[in-house]
Amino acid sequence: MSDQNWWLAAPKSLHEDSRRQASDHQNQLTKPPGSLGELENIAIRFAAFQGQVKPQLKQPAAVVFAADHGVVAQGVSAFPQAVTVEMLKNFVAGGAAVAVLAAWHQMPLAVVNCGTALPCDNLEGVIQRPVMPGTADFSQQPAMTEAQARAALQIGAEQLERLAQDGCDLFIAGEMGIGNTSAASCLSALLLEQDVNALVGPGTGVQGEALSHKQQVLAASVERARPLVKSPLDALQQCGGLEVAAMTGAYLRAAQLGIPVLVDGFIATSAALLATRLNPQVRDWMLFGHSSAEPGHRVLLEVLAGKPLVQLGMRLGEGSGAAVAVGIIRQALALHNSMATFAEADVSGAE
Repeated sequence: MSDQNWWLAAPKSLHEDSRRQASDHQNQLTKPPGSLGELENIAIRFAAFQGQVKPQLKQPAAVVFAADHGVVAQGVSAFPQAVTVEMLKNFVAGGAAVAVLAAWHQMPLAVVNCGTALPCDNLEGVIQRPVMPGTADFSQQPAMTEAQARAALQIGAEQLERLAQDGCDLFIAGEMGIGNTSAASCLSALLLEQDVNALVGPGTGVQGEALSHKQQVLAASVERARPLVKSPLDALQQCGGLEVAAMTGAYLRAAQLGIPVLVDGFIATSAALLATRLNPQVRDWMLFGHSSAEPGHRVLLEVLAGKPLVQLGMRLGEGSGAAVAVGIIRQALALHNSMATFAEADVSGAE
């Protein structure tokens, strides 16, 4: 394998023995088998991730990847591009939703500039890795070159290597970038060979005529790009975002390092889809935090056979829905590890 296509390396193997033993353990707990539903499956999956019958969640971590999108010049977003950098300040200051949730979970949160349109190199607390000052307008030309796409994928891999050294045992990728629902919609449409309008939603709140304008721009963008796409990497180059690429690289590297990922909403799931197209085996290391109110998210969850842990009608992004779901995982593991067995509690089992 050449380092150039590092993402083709196999993910770490799951521990099937631990999975079986954890499943047996669940059936000995003081409850009817299966009565805790998905909570049981979460605990069993973590046993397979960690190679221990009673898995622990000690060091979840979140990274928000930020970048801008040239396609906003076409009027596809309700917010100006300046918001991307303004929100970076908000993340670092602790005022954004995902920052509040990360603090609540005592979970480290890093913020990475993958390529904002406006300069932010003076922002303290932001990891600076800009590939370019936002992508090109993909309604007119490819969003990025192959070299830029590879560089953006590498940003995510680099973050996972850092987190692995810190003992990270669950990874959440968040994103910030005005126009990124447009990029996620077009990227997904290209990967799935579907009509982009089945995936396009309001994003930051585009409605009515503005929404139909957004649909027209994105349909034309996909039409432009489709003949040029021969591989998943081509789809990323044509219509992807730098932050979407970084999230994709993070998911790929997490699986290779044996770190499960908790995928957030529509944009994060478009990156998860791209990751599985680049290396199908990484799907084994993915959990899905929530079901977004963005219409495209349901389509992607179906394609990836992803069972969302919570359904709260969220569509904020940033990793916020996944961060909410961390509590579900913690409770699933607490039940698995701390409930008494029938023998311990001296309770009669089923006949």
